[in-house]
Amino acid sequence: MIILSCIVYGMAFDFFNISGSLFVETTTDSKIRSSAQGLFMMMTNGVGAFLGSRISGWMIDRFYTTANGDKQWHGIWLVFAIYALIVAVLFAIFFKHKHDPKANLEVKH
Repeated sequence: MIILSCIVYGMAFDFFNISGSLFVETTTDSKIRSSAQGLFMMMTNGVGAFLGSRISGWMIDRFYTTANGDKQWHGIWLVFAIYALIVAVLFAIFFKHKHDPKANLEVKH
């Protein structure tokens, strides 16, 4: 299970970072593209990771830790899986990206 979870996590992490980078690449002007890529990485792997660690740690300590310090792992994984499902559904509903097929054509010299 540990190896399988590492594989799934790695695929999800790579998918998120690569698809996010490609989205920024295709939707920003070339003059600000490097700044947009830097902002994306800072928000996801910097500020986002810091806040996510702090908030999830607080939630675990507050709601899923018994009086003797034991963690209720079933509840922890269940609540974060439900959260991920809600975010995925909201993303599918609200994210509407219009693709420009001409923007991806490679110019040959």
